[in-house]
Amino acid sequence: MPITPPPPATLLIQTAFIGDVILMTALLEYLHQTEPATPVDVLVRRGNEGLLAGHPHVREALIWDKKHRKYAALWDLLRQIRARKYGRVVTLQRFASTGFLTAFSKARERVGFAKNPLSRFFTRRAPHAIGDGTHEVTRNLRLLTDAVPTPLVPPRLYPSAADEATAAGYAAAGPYICLAPTSVWFTKQYPEAKWLELLAALPQHLRVYLLGGPPDVAACERLAAASGRANVTSIAGKIGLLASAALMRGAVMNYVNDSAPMHLCSAVGAPVTAVFCSTVPAFGFGPLSPVSFVVETEEALACRPCGLHGHGACPLGHFRCAYGIEVVQLLASVSSEL
Repeated sequence: MPITPPPPATLLIQTAFIGDVILMTALLEYLHQTEPATPVDVLVRRGNEGLLAGHPHVREALIWDKKHRKYAALWDLLRQIRARKYGRVVTLQRFASTGFLTAFSKARERVGFAKNPLSRFFTRRAPHAIGDGTHEVTRNLRLLTDAVPTPLVPPRLYPSAADEATAAGYAAAGPYICLAPTSVWFTKQYPEAKWLELLAALPQHLRVYLLGGPPDVAACERLAAASGRANVTSIAGKIGLLASAALMRGAVMNYVNDSAPMHLCSAVGAPVTAVFCSTVPAFGFGPLSPVSFVVETEEALACRPCGLHGHGACPLGHFRCAYGIEVVQLLASVSSEL
């Protein structure tokens, strides 16, 4: 019997931030379900490729180094993409750079959002609206299908055996909570003083692990020291993203901002309480875990939301969207899990 060759590969392009790459993995799950024979490659920015290490539905990860010869590297990528003769190239972004790679990829199917400046060169264009409650995963899936499945296909990550072993070492100490207190954006970050209130109020028998990357080490160590709790440990910068995800999966509860750790929880089905300060769930980036809680101020603020991504400081100086969130609101979710 002749061997049927696999169909031409698909390339998914998502060169934004960690959370965006995590949410993109829902498309990997969808393609695996609907086109299991189609090889799928991904293009991510340098530094995010570790999220997809060992991912069973990714054939190869292409990397764009945006910090070194950014635009020369873009031309190099276009040559690589053309050489691979993809049958379909999909950009999940609305920017000209990834639109350029898609439009001139020579793929038979060139897919992206209608808002992309180069969308006139695409063979399929999907609408993109933020603020109407549509989740980002739904927006992304519309790039591939007009019939987005329900229930929604969630994102998924695959921690390795080494990641699981790392997490198990911390989990062995007994029931625990994970807390990821930081964000790149100041106005998306619950204030340190409020996190300290939460740490003081949490059941004393629960160990607390503070999570973050290398840039978050100082903030997490400061918070651990100021908490006065002997069972609060900062492991920021000590374990990777996939090991963190594995650890969060076994937690009694995970407390996070509207940031990447929330999406880590979604990708492994970990219980999560997400604190939204200046941003709102209606933007479409809320948690997708089976056990999810969203906490936000109960005060009606005319200034909220003040932006899609947040700011380096509260534009009005009062930051009431964060300080108006009471710790008792956060405690309600962990009480339900005890």
